Amino acid sequence: MNNMSIFLGFMGGYEWLLIILAIVLLFGGKKIPELMRGLGSGIKEFKNATKDEKENKN
Repeated sequence: MNNMSIFLGFMGGYEWLLIILAIVLLFGGKKIPELMRGLGSGIKEFKNATKDEKENKN
């Protein structure tokens, strides 16, 4: 087991609720969809880049 899985294993429902509440308070309800959209496009670009890199190796 790595350290991250051990850490996440100790987090229950109340901890996740507090984290989500803190994010909402910090960024506001209107900014969260923008943040998620940006995160999604970043993941999509990363997948495309790794896919292109694999094709270039072959």
